[in-house]
Amino acid sequence: MEESKGRMFRHSLRVPYADVDSMGFVYYANYLVYFEMARSAFLREAGTPYGDLEKRGIWLPVVVSHCEYKKPAGFDDLLTVVSRCSEVRGTRLHVDYEVLKGDELIVTGFTEHVCMTPEGKVLRPVPEVKALTQAPAKETGV
Repeated sequence: MEESKGRMFRHSLRVPYADVDSMGFVYYANYLVYFEMARSAFLREAGTPYGDLEKRGIWLPVVVSHCEYKKPAGFDDLLTVVSRCSEVRGTRLHVDYEVLKGDELIVTGFTEHVCMTPEGKVLRPVPEVKALTQAPAKETGV
C-alpha cells in the first residue's frame, strides 16, 4: 500500500482455529471479517467509533467488497491487517486493505461504503468521516 495515498492503520490478530477450513487455511470469507475488525478499530482509534455514528443515525453499509488471495494463512498465524481510508467521494468512502503474515503480503482488497440513515436515505459524509483520510496510524490487537 502506498504511503503517499494516505496514512495507514495496522490491526493485528491471531487466527483462531474456528477460522480455518478442512485444508487448514483461513476460509476465504473470513478475510472480509478481518477487514471489518480492522475498519472498526480504525474508526475507534480515529475518534469516530462506529457505534457513536449509529447513535447519531449515520450508517456506513458495505456496498462493494473485493478481495484477492495471494498466499494462505493458517491456525495461530499472527496477521496484520493494514487499512487506509483512501477516498471520501460524494456519499461514499473507500477503504483499502492489505493482510500481512510477517513481512509477506498474503491478501489485498477494498470495501466501499455509502453514508445513509437507518431509513435508507443517502447522506453526505459528516466531517468526522471525511477526516478519516487524515487519521493517524495506530496499532491494536493480538
